[in-house]
Amino acid sequence: MPNHFVFNKDQVWNRRQFLKLGLLGVGGSSLGLLWFSWNRINQSQIKIPPINTDIPSREMVPMKVLRDFDYGTIKQENGRKVREFRIRATNEVVTLNSAVSFNAWTYNSQLPGPTLRATVGDRIRIIFQNQGGHSHSMHFHGIHPAASDGVLPVTNGKQTIYEFDAEPYGVHLYHCHIEPVTRHISKGLYGMLIIDPPQPRPPADEMVLIMAGYDIDDDQANELYAFNGIPEYYIRHPIRIYQHQLVRLYVLNMIEFDVAVTFHLHANFFRVYPTGMTLKPTHETDVITMGTAERHILEFSYKYPGKYMFHPHQDMIAEHGCMGNFEVIEGHNS
Repeated sequence: MPNHFVFNKDQVWNRRQFLKLGLLGVGGSSLGLLWFSWNRINQSQIKIPPINTDIPSREMVPMKVLRDFDYGTIKQENGRKVREFRIRATNEVVTLNSAVSFNAWTYNSQLPGPTLRATVGDRIRIIFQNQGGHSHSMHFHGIHPAASDGVLPVTNGKQTIYEFDAEPYGVHLYHCHIEPVTRHISKGLYGMLIIDPPQPRPPADEMVLIMAGYDIDDDQANELYAFNGIPEYYIRHPIRIYQHQLVRLYVLNMIEFDVAVTFHLHANFFRVYPTGMTLKPTHETDVITMGTAERHILEFSYKYPGKYMFHPHQDMIAEHGCMGNFEVIEGHNS
């Protein structure tokens, strides 16, 4: 797979904290603007630990998927913000481990596809080009007109445009909807769509974790499983996070052929925002069950440094690749 990842040092955004909280007597609209500015300044306090420079560049894609958000190209049309994305369906050979290479169907030559992100109320325009050799499409979860539902095939060499308003806010997904849908998804044609609420959520180290399975021998059963495309990747390359800093996980289950899967976090509990469509958590737990295409926002921070595992609590799925570690390091307080 091509290396789309360029990231070799601390990702730290520093802005001067020039805004102070003097809100007495401020009108409603001004208050909202001040709150938004205050939130952006505080987001700059979030510090991302340095990536392990020992990771070969050819293995960087899952680390890119983790914290990379595609906000599209922003345009102003008739006084309205439009986010334009360009997506191509392609074929790629993905090395899953030392013994297995997988002929994947991909969006923009990566697996999973890019994480698209917008704010509720934006206009989203997807320019989709099919270079995958088979008929493909892009079906988005959310609210949109039938013309943009992505159930009609786009033949090889053709392109189409999907356009709709970003609604509702939450964690959504997209995938190919050409029959057999299970095969097109399990071959790699899926990704996440995040629609942010009107006012940003509190500052956090934000990450995407998408669970998927691989049917290696076409028997409609998975032999390997992974977070963000590559089995056991985050065991070999733990995800570094800072002690005491809020982590916000956007978690999506895209495992076909298995009815449901759990997500479990070691030595901690997380707050659950179902489908990302609430601004307050509904409950707190250390394990959650998700059917295929189910997704949530999970928030937590770690009190103690060290390495902590995360994985499904179905041992067979975890032991066949869907497992990782958070490496909690000292040096940042929030």
